[in-house]
Amino acid sequence: MTASITVPDNDRLPPARFAFGRHTWTEVAHLLANLPIALVGFVYVAFTIFTGVALSVTVIGLPLLALGLAGARRLGKAERARARALLGVRIDEPSPLHGSLHGSQRRDGLVSWLWVGLKDPVAWRSVLYSFIRLPWGVLTFTITLVSLFVLWPVLPFVARGLANADRAMVRGLLSPSDELERRVAELESDRGVVVDTAAADLRRIERDLHDGAQARLVALAMGLGLAKEKLLEDPDAAARMVDEAHGEVKVALQELRDLARGIHPAVLTDRGLDAALSSVASRCTAPVKVTVDLTERPAEAIEGIAYFTVSELLQNVSKHAQAKNVSVDVWRANDRLLIQVQDDGRGGASLDGGTGMAGLAERLGAVDGLFVLDSPVGGPTIVTAELPWRERGSGKR
Repeated sequence: MTASITVPDNDRLPPARFAFGRHTWTEVAHLLANLPIALVGFVYVAFTIFTGVALSVTVIGLPLLALGLAGARRLGKAERARARALLGVRIDEPSPLHGSLHGSQRRDGLVSWLWVGLKDPVAWRSVLYSFIRLPWGVLTFTITLVSLFVLWPVLPFVARGLANADRAMVRGLLSPSDELERRVAELESDRGVVVDTAAADLRRIERDLHDGAQARLVALAMGLGLAKEKLLEDPDAAARMVDEAHGEVKVALQELRDLARGIHPAVLTDRGLDAALSSVASRCTAPVKVTVDLTERPAEAIEGIAYFTVSELLQNVSKHAQAKNVSVDVWRANDRLLIQVQDDGRGGASLDGGTGMAGLAERLGAVDGLFVLDSPVGGPTIVTAELPWRERGSGKR
């Protein structure tokens, strides 16, 4: 079976023709510049890398090698810029090496900075690129110069063939690792989601305390103060105020219980997901069948995310679904914790429908989870969520 690669129209180079166009001359300029640039890169890499390796048994060897690799990374960046400008190569920049010299020394110490610099794969690929480029630069410079004066009728085709080899070399050695860079970008994005989510939760808790229990307790204190003043002159009125204050205390306690349940319910800590989800299901407007098939409990953080995911999904069912039956299934498959919530309501839910689904998807994605929504109009709605399984107490997956 053969695989085909589709190249976007705006990324496709024009065909080589006998009439010299702009692309031909930029390719020729790139090929003629290969020799001087490759010579500079080879001399730099040979001096710094070989000197650093030779002196690695001394105190200054490894720092010199790390600085040489940092410079090689800069050379790779310059080569990527040249390839983009002259060859039209679409290539992303690798993720920056975390921490400059002073930043790493300040945060992690010199040893940590050395280790990060010495194992930088981008820098080592740049070193390999610089070594390969010298003989290649000599070859391309010679062929292009001869073709420019002797074989000029076929110069566009010669330049295109050599430039395509250059493009392949740049993509192969100087492009970032797709999988690694994708994971780095995802983790950076997920870190932002986690920080934003934590900040939003803190603001919610602060707002609930300020507008709910705190305001009620302030009113309770004022009522008890008035009752104290009337205790001698009007005992009956004071007794009524105390009764009202007693009722306010009950309401405040209930609000605090609800707030604590929203932070982390006690039943989840004490009895696990089965009991906690059964408690949440009892508050749903539709009958809910809960099935939890777990032989052991996951890590506290994963268990909490699973609980709040199901809790919010059941709240959406109560508010929007108009369902008659709901089922919640939780089970483990290898190193994943799977959750499926299904209802026979009206359907039509979406990630941008204002029902909190998008927020759930972001929260699950922030911990390397998945969120899949299948909700055709008319129902049924099936939500499947996956979380990484981590052993309880160990933090390991």
